[in-house]
Amino acid sequence: MRGYPVMKMVILSLLLSLLVHYSASHPLCADLRAPFNADNAGLAFCRYKGSVCCTSAQDLQLQKQFKAMNISDRGCASLLKSILCARCDPFSAELYQVEQAPRVVPVICNSSVSANSTRSQLYMLDFCSNLWDKCHNTSILNSPFAFESKAKTTASSGSKISDSWSSAAEFCNEFGGTSDNTSACFSGGPVKLGSAENSSTPSGVCLEKLGNGSYLNMVAHPDGSNRVFLSNQPAGFGEILGIDKLSPFLDLTDEVHFESELGMMGLAFHPNYQSNGRFFVSFNCDKVKWPACSGRCSCNSDVGCDPSKIALDNGANPCQYHSVISEFTTNQSSPGGNVNPKEVRRIFTMGLPFTAHHGGQILFGPKDGYLYFMMGDGGSIGDPYNFSQNKKSLLGKIMRLDVDNLPNLTTIGESGLWGNYSVPEDNPFSIDKELEPEIWALGFRNPWRCSFDLERPSYFLCADVGQDLYEEVDIVTKGGNYGWRVYEGPFLYHPPQSPGGNTSASSIKPIFPVMGYNHSQLQNPQGSASITGGYFYRSLADPCLYGRYLYADLYGSGGIWVGTENPENSGNFTSAQVPYSCAKDTPIQCDAKDESSPVLGAIFSFGQDNSKDTFMLTSSGLYRIVSPSRCSYTCSKETVIPRSPPVSTPPPPSTSMATPWRHQGPEFSLLSLILSYMLLFGFCCDL
Repeated sequence: MRGYPVMKMVILSLLLSLLVHYSASHPLCADLRAPFNADNAGLAFCRYKGSVCCTSAQDLQLQKQFKAMNISDRGCASLLKSILCARCDPFSAELYQVEQAPRVVPVICNSSVSANSTRSQLYMLDFCSNLWDKCHNTSILNSPFAFESKAKTTASSGSKISDSWSSAAEFCNEFGGTSDNTSACFSGGPVKLGSAENSSTPSGVCLEKLGNGSYLNMVAHPDGSNRVFLSNQPAGFGEILGIDKLSPFLDLTDEVHFESELGMMGLAFHPNYQSNGRFFVSFNCDKVKWPACSGRCSCNSDVGCDPSKIALDNGANPCQYHSVISEFTTNQSSPGGNVNPKEVRRIFTMGLPFTAHHGGQILFGPKDGYLYFMMGDGGSIGDPYNFSQNKKSLLGKIMRLDVDNLPNLTTIGESGLWGNYSVPEDNPFSIDKELEPEIWALGFRNPWRCSFDLERPSYFLCADVGQDLYEEVDIVTKGGNYGWRVYEGPFLYHPPQSPGGNTSASSIKPIFPVMGYNHSQLQNPQGSASITGGYFYRSLADPCLYGRYLYADLYGSGGIWVGTENPENSGNFTSAQVPYSCAKDTPIQCDAKDESSPVLGAIFSFGQDNSKDTFMLTSSGLYRIVSPSRCSYTCSKETVIPRSPPVSTPPPPSTSMATPWRHQGPEFSLLSLILSYMLLFGFCCDL
């Protein structure tokens, strides 16, 4: 087992600013699930092959609907059949605009084209006008268009499109749309977004060092300012961060159990924190040392597990350690928002069968406002009890919880909940009755660092740590099964022991990784690999990284992985490792194994602030990604601005609100570092 101690403290700090906006489209079905692979023969009626959004039963239902329309004209019938079958398109969520106002019919392509466009391009881009020409005087029973109109309050009693719309312009104004790299429209066949773009790999990643502390978590301050929350190791603060140790933000050392793979694992602020002051911490506790650390054991008869048959793991009994989410509040009316040190309520408590693979990250969804909780398979080699595939177990899952509509004690008991939360009604259990209600996605080994894209919140990416062969990055969707322990990445996995039984490959529809790497690709002296998930890079500092997904290996071997999606919004990624260097004018000198390459040590996590800058949190310190020219990397998109020499760092004042240094530069002004800290935890990861 691989482990790194981390964290007895969480601290407040740092500065910068910029904007966020949303756009999106990637392969996603109208029920917000990921597309799946059809049988070799494809669908019988809709004729889609490969990645589809319809089962054979749904395909048959569409065929029955088509027959009931009793369309008299063959040409029109062919077009309407294709429109019905758009439900099976892997981009059907975008076609039917399910994340805005769901539609009965897809958005139909209705674009102007240039004079030199080919005849086939004209047909595709102006599919709506072609549909009008072929169908407006054709009799159609139960026409889907009759129930879609935004302008008409009741469905037309007529059976022709022309009974409700007087012209092609009126009809296409109602149903038409355009297609580009960020949105889709239906042109009569499978959606193809964008075109091949320049996907040349960036020449390198330039870093500046901001601190010597070893951090695990970084969370942007919910007030939108340039402050962030950081979590660090006990000895990892003080040199550039003016911290008042006499005024801790919150002290949880009596509650948190800290050893190699246990500690405080996550921090999240309520979307309405500015008005309600609510925030949440995820940590591990030991029920032997803390009586309040008490919950149901995840190894139980419901999941085919008997804790009495599990041996000690690193000296601990099964379910001696627990995963906990606790809620705290700050007094928003007081200066600085003083914290109430008492736990407001216990959101979640679950006993753990082994001492590893507990994930623990928590995030609020940027669009739905629900709390996402990442949970590993519970530990031990190969998930012996097959928790990850067991739909009655919460291990090896990503959960989605409602922490606003809180149940009473009777409801908690009757519903078998693990704490004070309710379950969103549209969680996957509403479709798959075998799933525990809390589950959003399943089949994970140990999800280590997940993030929502700032500009496309439907892109929810999680890195999942492999066993012996493959490290992976997944696009997480509603009800998705990501394969473990049937698969490790794209490869079939053969567990060494199976007291909890097996799941056959033919019984699941796995969603394979969009990025990742084999252990054999790393030249790592430790002989190990463990992925650390990151973010889509959205800062303006390095334009050659913009829109690419960054991730790394815990052991820092070989460079930083850069994932490029091509075409944009297609869900198709390629990855490459690129070197990293330390800027010559970095505020703090980097430890270097040679003149240009810094020694990062273990890469625990990435961070992102409200200015969209991306940070790396490592065992050797805190780093920020900056302009490539500062490391002499070439980026054709960068406009190089001469920089002033770095300002010398004055000694930090003795006051509690120290502002130890200010660095001037075109990308940023880093001011007022660290307001206070949270004495919270320790951490490590066999990840």
